[in-house]
Amino acid sequence: MRIAVDLNRCQGYAQCAFLAPEIFAMHGEEALLYNPEADEAQREKLAQAAAACPVQAILVDAVDAPAEAVSGER
Repeated sequence: MRIAVDLNRCQGYAQCAFLAPEIFAMHGEEALLYNPEADEAQREKLAQAAAACPVQAILVDAVDAPAEAVSGER
């Protein structure tokens, strides 16, 4: 899974860091640090963190290999 945070929209409420500290962390009072590629095991915490963001600044993209890459078809 890939994560993107719109840092222009983020207001530093830190709900994501509270709900998913393995992925998000506050650096100081306003700067958000995050791991852009989360493990599948963190999916539920990540979904909760994204839903809890008051300004909806977190975008989660489930990354799957294209079917033709897996099967070898084109």
